[in-house]
Amino acid sequence: MLNVCLPGTGGFMPLVDRWLTCCWIEYQGHAILIDCGEGTQLALKEAGLHLSRLDMVLVTHFHADHVAGLAGMLLSLGNTGRGQDQPLTIAGPPGLCKIIPALLVIAPLPFPVHLAELSPGEAIPGFGGLSINCMALSHRIPCYGYRVDLKRKPVFSPERAEALGVPKPFWKRLHSGETVQLPDGRSVSPEQVIERPRAPISVSYCTDTLPIPEIAEFARGADLMIAEGMYGDDAMAEKVAEKKHSLYSQSARLAKAAGAKRLWLTHFSPAMQDPEEFLEQTREIFPNTETGKDGLKIELTGEE
Repeated sequence: MLNVCLPGTGGFMPLVDRWLTCCWIEYQGHAILIDCGEGTQLALKEAGLHLSRLDMVLVTHFHADHVAGLAGMLLSLGNTGRGQDQPLTIAGPPGLCKIIPALLVIAPLPFPVHLAELSPGEAIPGFGGLSINCMALSHRIPCYGYRVDLKRKPVFSPERAEALGVPKPFWKRLHSGETVQLPDGRSVSPEQVIERPRAPISVSYCTDTLPIPEIAEFARGADLMIAEGMYGDDAMAEKVAEKKHSLYSQSARLAKAAGAKRLWLTHFSPAMQDPEEFLEQTREIFPNTETGKDGLKIELTGEE
């Protein structure tokens, strides 16, 4: 299962009651953080997240509200006891290898940091059964969206295994995709005892962008699609387009086109005091929409 949290949901600047937009994705005690604006380490603490579990930071782009908190957050991470044997990976668009070291000049760290500049469409090695991919969005500067997929084992059929006379000690190996040799000399393949495959558990994250149609394809079938909601009022369309951001309704249409299971909106304008004001009309486009709140969490099992 994947545990997902939005520690912050604000755009441009932190507010008294709204931290800057970021996303935390955790699997088996290891975590990915997408973006790190000012005060992110406090947002993580308020959300009850364990900073010591962080293994990777994915940067969408290099505007201050998405990266200016890195130095402070990594200093806090160093204070958890993290040492030389626990490297942290930071990945993002071209320019990362110039900008991140400059930000970290003020942050001497007790652990190594590995930097990875990504090309659009490039896959990033994840941990456990995770795979991570990126896509180019449409913003004022290069900006990436990310998709995290957790591959799941297919559904194992004990009935088929028993009918074939496969002893139980061999079941785990077969479920893991290994062909086994039985004591009686027979060979049994995984396909003989698998009932059906299972789709991966998927989270897509695309914010600070015009609502380009490629986002729908990138988020195809996602269990959770996290997208931008700079404003809920469609009357703001011209202003939002000028700054290359997205409205609630635009992200909802993308979620519908993607066949996503649920949509979380985030990256709200500081001028929008009540993000829920436009929620019901957005649900007319995509019913399973939720406006993000700082600390919003979900456990994705793939069975929802």
